Amino acid sequence: MKVRPAVIIVQENAVLTMRYKYGEKEVFALPGGNPDPDECLPEALRRELMEELGITVEIDEMVLCGEVLWGETRKETLHMVFKAKIADGQPIINPAETTALEVVWLPYSELEDRLIYPNVGKEILEYLNGTLKSAYIGVIDQPYAK
Repeated sequence: MKVRPAVIIVQENAVLTMRYKYGEKEVFALPGGNPDPDECLPEALRRELMEELGITVEIDEMVLCGEVLWGETRKETLHMVFKAKIADGQPIINPAETTALEVVWLPYSELEDRLIYPNVGKEILEYLNGTLKSAYIGVIDQPYAK
């Protein structure tokens, strides 16, 4: 099982996402990525967000974790989602580092209606409202995006 850290960055009642297009499907991913060998999760997040979006971030508490079980592809992933804030810079896609098409500040009102990776829009809203019961959310029902 691989581990993928990601961040929730909030600004004006919206969450920072990166928009991808897979066939006819739009996917809004929480910024994050894969740790390099000997790299802790906060370090991986700081590096990935600098490379892909050109921003410096401060990593805060872990908000939630959950598993995506892909079954047929055998690429199970443990998602670890942290709260973060931008310390410096404005997020702009770096096409040399990501296939994302653009940065999208997804309004809270759309978090449950959009295809998000990982698919935790409901849980993000619960966290922001102070009603998330546990940081471990179990298996994430992730619609196949590719």
